[in-house]
Amino acid sequence: MMPKFTVRGRIARPVADVFEAVTDPAVLSEFFTTGGARGRLETGAVVTWDFHDFPGAFPVHVVEAEPPRHILLRWGGDEAAVLADAEGEHRTLVTLAFEPLEDGRTLVQISEEGWSETPEGLKASYGNCEGWTGMLAAMKAWLEHGVRLREGFYK
Repeated sequence: MMPKFTVRGRIARPVADVFEAVTDPAVLSEFFTTGGARGRLETGAVVTWDFHDFPGAFPVHVVEAEPPRHILLRWGGDEAAVLADAEGEHRTLVTLAFEPLEDGRTLVQISEEGWSETPEGLKASYGNCEGWTGMLAAMKAWLEHGVRLREGFYK
């Protein structure tokens, strides 16, 4: 069975605000990309995300961004851990879905797939699952309380 996961959480902000927090590099840099984000998440864009705890900017390919409902991303991984995509690149597919709830909150769901059925693929999928879970918690803390949850967490 191919490694794949989905994480989800509820943010006490309207869906448009939560979607914007992910697509705007300045806001994303406040709670997730500790080394900074460059470029807005728009269909067809290639942006970069940098993390102090995992140095080096990562290219992120925006397959589709449909405000305020979902974003599809592809980003790279080790050949031993990630299957080749349609372009022959070793990149996983990340789906971020934003659902408005009746009480005014937003349900954010993040799924990722594309790892190989190898020990390296399984290990990489667990690491990314941890990262996206942390991103959801950090987004909630930032958007609801102005707290930078990732600051000092990994180093």
